[in-house]
Amino acid sequence: MASMNEKDYYAILGVDKDASTDEIRKAFQSKARKLHPDVNKAPDAEEQFKAVSEAYAVLSDPDKRRRYDAMRSGSAFSTPGSYQGGPTQGDPFSSSPFGWGFPFSDMGYARRSERRSRSYNPRAGADVSFQVDMDDETARKGTRRGVTYQRYAPCEACEGRGSVRAEHAETCPTCHGTGRIGVDLSGIFGLGVMEMECPECEGTGKVVSDPCDVCGGSGRVLTATELVVDIPAGSHDGDVVRVKGMGNAGTNGREAGDFVCRVGVPSERLTRQQTSGFRLVGFGLPFALLGAFTGTLSSMAVFLVIVLGLGLYFAFAGGIRHSSRWWRNALASLGNGAVEGVILALFMAMMFSCTAGRASFGGPGYGYVSG
Repeated sequence: MASMNEKDYYAILGVDKDASTDEIRKAFQSKARKLHPDVNKAPDAEEQFKAVSEAYAVLSDPDKRRRYDAMRSGSAFSTPGSYQGGPTQGDPFSSSPFGWGFPFSDMGYARRSERRSRSYNPRAGADVSFQVDMDDETARKGTRRGVTYQRYAPCEACEGRGSVRAEHAETCPTCHGTGRIGVDLSGIFGLGVMEMECPECEGTGKVVSDPCDVCGGSGRVLTATELVVDIPAGSHDGDVVRVKGMGNAGTNGREAGDFVCRVGVPSERLTRQQTSGFRLVGFGLPFALLGAFTGTLSSMAVFLVIVLGLGLYFAFAGGIRHSSRWWRNALASLGNGAVEGVILALFMAMMFSCTAGRASFGGPGYGYVSG
C-alpha cells in the first residue's frame, strides 16, 4: 500500500491545491456518486471509491490536510523503482574474471532510499533468493561464487531505527492510535460513517516522530551488497546454501532475512515431458496388476498399451543415459503416478466385486421358498 505522502489527493479528487473545503466536499460527492460499488459495476470501481474516500478524509480535515501538505512538500514524491527481492535474469557471473555478478544496471539507483513513510511498522526482512546453475563436474567438486546483488540494508544514519533523534515511536496524530479513519457518507448515500485504514500510519497506530532524511523513516535503504558463497562439494539440483542475515533488512530495527542461494544442476532435472511420462507409466502399472489378478488383462490391453506406450515415449524421448540423481527423480515421479493409479484401481476393484456379488445374489438358483 502506498503511504500517505506518496498519493496526490488533490489529483485524485480533481481539485486545485488551494481548493476550499466546500470545493473538496463537492468534488468528493460527485466522484463518490459515480464510483460507489452499488452504482458502478466496473472491476476497479471499489478501489477508486476507497481512494477518493481516503483523499476526502484527509483533505476535508484542516489538521490532517496541513500535515499532508507538509509531508508532501518534504518528500517531493521521490521513490525508487520496483524491487523484486532478488537479482534480474541473465548470467550473473559474466561481469568480471573473479565471477562477481552485477544483476542490475543502475548502480546510482541502488544508493537511493526506499519510499518515504512515517508509518512505524517493524517487520522482519524478507529473504533474497539467487539461483546458481552449474554442470555435474562443478557440483561434484564444489565451488565459490561471488555475487553482487540488490537488497535493503540497515540505514547507517539512524542505525536502522527510522529516526535519528527520537528513541520511540509516537501515536499517529491522524487516527489517534486506532489505525483507522472515518469518512462521513451520510450526506451522499445515507450510509453513515465508513471506516478505512489510516494512510499516515498504514494501520499501525504509530508513526516515526522525526523520519530519518536518508531512509525516510523505514530504517533501511536499497543498496548493492557483495557476497562470496561457498557451494559445498557433492551438491545437487535443488540444494540450498543459506547465509544468515544477508537478505533484506527489517523495517524499524527488526531482524534481516537470509541470502538463499539455490543450486541448479540442469542435467539432474526431469523436463516437464519426462515427468509426465514417468507419472503415466506409474499410473498404468497398478491397472496391469489388477488385470492380471482378476483375469481381465486382455480387456485392459488397449488402455494399457496407450498409457504405458505414451509414458515410456515421453520419459525416454531424450535418451536413457542419465545421472543417478536423474533416475532418483524419475522414480519419485513414477511413484507419484503409481499412488494415483492404485487409488483408482482399488476403487475399480471394489466396484467389480460389488457388481459380481449382486449378479451372484440375483442370478439363477436363487429363489424364495414359502413355508
